[in-house]
Amino acid sequence: MSVNDALLPRLLRLHCAFLLAGAVLVSLSACSDRQAAESRANVDAAVEKSKDATVSAAHKAADLADKARDNTVNYFKSPGVKEDVNSAKEALRNAGSALSSSANDTAITASVSAAIARDPELGPRQIDVASSAGTVRLSGSAPSTEARTRAEQIARTVNGVDKVDNQITVTAVN
Repeated sequence: MSVNDALLPRLLRLHCAFLLAGAVLVSLSACSDRQAAESRANVDAAVEKSKDATVSAAHKAADLADKARDNTVNYFKSPGVKEDVNSAKEALRNAGSALSSSANDTAITASVSAAIARDPELGPRQIDVASSAGTVRLSGSAPSTEARTRAEQIARTVNGVDKVDNQITVTAVN
């Protein structure tokens, strides 16, 4: 037996092993391609489902936004809300009037007090002045009936005074 004769069976077995390995590789390659195709199909299906879910969610969100807008519009159009809004507007107007009236009363009181303080006979005396809605109330003491009357006349000359309630008492000076 020659070396070639001894190697021949080994070479044939090696050749068969290569052929078998090649067949296995081709077979695995085919399986791999099939699995890859299936995986791709699964991924594509999942992507399509995600797109459908996203579109569905967007439609639901738009519907909810429309309902919320409609409910808000209906709420503000409801008679109860309109009444509440009108009540709030009226309360603000009244608060503004009260604030304005209070500011006017304070200004009138300050003006009357300053005018009386400038009078030489009444100035040194303590004459209290209070006003409310254009009515001025004078209280305190005056040295004579003429001084009492002059305090009332001074108060009447101040802008915004509609009425004077003169409660000044006359006290004789000794």
